[in-house]
Amino acid sequence: MNFQNKIALVTGGSRGLGRNIALELARKGADIVLTYRERKSDGESVAAEIKALGRKAELLQLDVADTKGFPAFAEALKAVLASRWQRDNFDFLLNNAGIDSSAPFTEMTEENFDRLYNVHFKGVYFLTQKLLPLIADGGRIVNTSSGLARFAIPGYSAYGSLKGAVEVLTRYLAKELGPRRINVNLVAPGPIETDFTAAHLGHEGVREFLAAQTALGRVGVPDDIGGVVAFLCSEEGRWVNAQRVEASGGIFL
Repeated sequence: MNFQNKIALVTGGSRGLGRNIALELARKGADIVLTYRERKSDGESVAAEIKALGRKAELLQLDVADTKGFPAFAEALKAVLASRWQRDNFDFLLNNAGIDSSAPFTEMTEENFDRLYNVHFKGVYFLTQKLLPLIADGGRIVNTSSGLARFAIPGYSAYGSLKGAVEVLTRYLAKELGPRRINVNLVAPGPIETDFTAAHLGHEGVREFLAAQTALGRVGVPDDIGGVVAFLCSEEGRWVNAQRVEASGGIFL
């Protein structure tokens, strides 16, 4: 697996799964453009790690919930590609950025639903649309879903439903982008230990329950996901398209 001369854009690459995905692609030779929303210092730390691996890294601010900001982001990305790589396109789009907001169905507010919708579906849909002219023919798009689109845990009706919408979108994108030879797939992690899940996993007995329901007997870690994403971006994964790949250790079988 060799990503020399490839450029990946990882949304939400400054922390959690995005950080791991960015570092894994960099270890395999890719240069990385990371986005962050607020915590620039986190992004700078990841960029420094990527540079220490001998790869180029750039950091751009992006709020994936703010579609009005996408044209300016696309222009900033074009400028970075031209100045740092003398290119007018990039190879891999990793739609990873996300937020967590859980509540029982009867208590979910419209405000929280809209926050989740804007990040996890509307943002993915229209950011991908805006960046399509910058994605190289023969490139890759990997969206991020969740095991919660397959199994149900109370409190995640909105989050899981929106991830289900991204799964349907992935198939449509694969169909429509086939003439450009752009593969579009989706990774669905199970519970992963990151700051994103810290509050939920911190509840008494939750970690033990989830581990007991997983065939491999533990909760996942970020290193369990980056390699799966790298495979989907690789030449070895060229014939995998429009697929949902669940990386959950075999939970709730």
